[in-house]
Amino acid sequence: MDDSTVVIAPRGCGTLYIVSTPIGNLGDITERAAQTLRDVSFVAAEDTRVTRKLLEHLKIKKTLVSYYEHNRRESGEKILERILSGDDCALVTDAGTPGVSDPGEDLVRLCVGAGAPVTVVPGPCAAIAALALSGLPAGRFVFEGFLSTARKSRYDRLKELTSEKRTMIFFEAPHKLRRTLGDMLEVFGDRRISISRELTKFYEETLRCSLSEAVGHFETTPPLGEFALVIEGAADEPSPVPDITAAASAARDCIRNGMSVKDAVKKAAEETGVPKNALYNAVVKSSSRGAGDEL
Repeated sequence: MDDSTVVIAPRGCGTLYIVSTPIGNLGDITERAAQTLRDVSFVAAEDTRVTRKLLEHLKIKKTLVSYYEHNRRESGEKILERILSGDDCALVTDAGTPGVSDPGEDLVRLCVGAGAPVTVVPGPCAAIAALALSGLPAGRFVFEGFLSTARKSRYDRLKELTSEKRTMIFFEAPHKLRRTLGDMLEVFGDRRISISRELTKFYEETLRCSLSEAVGHFETTPPLGEFALVIEGAADEPSPVPDITAAASAARDCIRNGMSVKDAVKKAAEETGVPKNALYNAVVKSSSRGAGDEL
């Protein structure tokens, strides 16, 4: 199907609601999210055990269907079939916003392709929470999610990001954290990093330091919990300092070829980036023809 094709949903079609849920603190559930979970026909959950606890907290009884990485194709088709037949579905992940670094993305794409209405109930997002806590530039950033578990693939991806100037956000599991930090230090150099864990929970913790300090810290401190890593982007390359000596030499060459001091300085200044006034002063000091000309 062409991306530009408009697919019309069948009459009486239900809606897929992308519902953000707390990333740790159940108090972060929004009123709209809770009401949506009450109103829909059923809930598609990454882990039905986790979602059942949330629903019990909200005193909601609702049919749960499993939708996760290893059953997304089969389960996704069944969910879509129910939506097309008129049922409303709430898509939830274990924590945060579905469709971001999880298989919910596929279900959204499936519904969009079939013309089924899709809407979002926004709320908590670990990546944004970690960025806000980091103290690093947040005006422009890139979300990378989880790196590959294979070292070569992980290392290659980091190498591709060495020139990325935007602040970068990664997720990492505790058993991989030390290796990932070591690779980051090797590839990126000793940049600033903010490492957050247990966000919104009682033991929430954010470590702000350099990559080398982070590596040293976790050599003696066992990593516990899921981590959000926020790393500063590559520094801007310093602008080259114009070489006034070379520029003055170029201007004098033009003068020797018959060009006026004014025109020679203008030409050399445009080509080298040296300010005209400074270049003029440098030229007239050494040019026997410069005394009578004006810039």
